[in-house]
Amino acid sequence: MLIAFSITPLGVGESVGDQVADAVRVVRESGLPNRTDAMFTTVEGEWDEVMAVVKRAVDTVAAQAPRVSLVLKADIRPGVTDAMTAKVAHIEARLAEG
Repeated sequence: MLIAFSITPLGVGESVGDQVADAVRVVRESGLPNRTDAMFTTVEGEWDEVMAVVKRAVDTVAAQAPRVSLVLKADIRPGVTDAMTAKVAHIEARLAEG
């Protein structure tokens, strides 16, 4: 499955980059395939392992902020692997066709 999620610490001031970086560090240290962009972090794996990573990332931010907002989108396709790369490759191939 793929999970795209965004964690926003609330009540810590205008700059939240340090707390978000701590959440991304949790994801990267998980060993699961992942990618971070300006809006979301996407992680790929089995349901229990992906959700455990999201929980650890939220807990990391919650330890530094009185309130945490979580936005999560999931693509659940049993038996599919490397979806994070394959989906983008398919779109790029279609764009290259003209």
